[in-house]
Amino acid sequence: MTNVKAQPEVVQKTIYSILFIISFSHFINDLLQAVIPSVYPLFKEKFNLSFAQIGLITFTYQLTASILQPFVGMYTDKKSKPYSLVVGMTFTLAGLFFVSIADSFSYLLLAVSLIGVGSSVFHPESSRVAHLASGGKRGLAQSIFQLGGNAGSAVGPLLAALIVIPNGQSYIVWFCVIALIGIFALYRIAIWYTDHLEVKRRNKTTSQEVSTHQLSKRRVWLSLVILLVLIFSKYFYMASITSYYTFFLIDKFHLSIQQSQIYLFVFLGSVAAGTLMGGLIGDKFGRKYVIWISILGVAPFTLMLPYVSLFWIGILSVLIGVILSSAFSAILVYATELLPGKVGLVAGLFFGFAFGMGGLGSAVLGKLADVTSIEYVFKICAFLPLIGIIAGFLPNIESKKV
Repeated sequence: MTNVKAQPEVVQKTIYSILFIISFSHFINDLLQAVIPSVYPLFKEKFNLSFAQIGLITFTYQLTASILQPFVGMYTDKKSKPYSLVVGMTFTLAGLFFVSIADSFSYLLLAVSLIGVGSSVFHPESSRVAHLASGGKRGLAQSIFQLGGNAGSAVGPLLAALIVIPNGQSYIVWFCVIALIGIFALYRIAIWYTDHLEVKRRNKTTSQEVSTHQLSKRRVWLSLVILLVLIFSKYFYMASITSYYTFFLIDKFHLSIQQSQIYLFVFLGSVAAGTLMGGLIGDKFGRKYVIWISILGVAPFTLMLPYVSLFWIGILSVLIGVILSSAFSAILVYATELLPGKVGLVAGLFFGFAFGMGGLGSAVLGKLADVTSIEYVFKICAFLPLIGIIAGFLPNIESKKV
């Protein structure tokens, strides 16, 4: 690992070793979170749950993360806490253990709330680590970081299908071993982070971030509202996939649970690929245009999805995953340029809002599915990406040296 104490100039460079480790940590964090929705069919059968109750599980752990993240981000903007990353993963480990032994719906809700707490601590500080290690390549750094998370979200359902679905709820405890690996990786990151902060204290000229725009406060906050509305459209739609895609495939095409998980894996794998592409393209051609094309450009495919054959659903889900996922890294970096020096606040706000919208979407769509049908839910959600047209109102603030 790079020794920043011996090389103070390293704070000016892109530190790929740190980016890959924090991306790996994000991979583990999101893999562990993805286990929960992946075993919803198992929980639904074991606890005799309605779709509304399934949505409430997602709502609980994502709302926990949503509420806490902005406050964690604001606090760590003022006072960095490198070892809080280890604490966050420990909460996730505890949550997984309690999920594996939960014997009632209320116990399950309490257990997943611990996973939400872990996520709320992890994302703001880990986003700051990616920012600090970027060396100015912020889109690339955020994409590498996000790639880990999205890859974890893709692998989680696959591992759940192989380990948990055939053997039962108690086998979720084996994912605690993965959480322990994450704790070790984050401990290594915390050591580097602590050393990096010491270098910045000695060389204060590296700690100031200057604004790359001359926008009024009103325009800045209006732009942030637009970004949050775009996050709403993206994650409300994503909630329909992550929570109910397997049910949709089982209901419409009579697939087994394990077969449906493979389709979910393919979709989430395409999300991981699109994340990396979005950051690279945003750095080169401008983040505003990536955001606009990503949200609005996916609409034709989402509108077609509920009406096609199983073969075309596989094709369309890949296209949707790649295009839609390219937006988040661009949105996050664009927001940090709107509010320079507020990386923790921005990360906490946007990750928190994303999780909140995902949780709310899952709860609302679950209730709607109970009243109507899963297929109807997908037909309604297909219109959400059309909201992406408002990205055209974002100002051009691109830094020329990203």
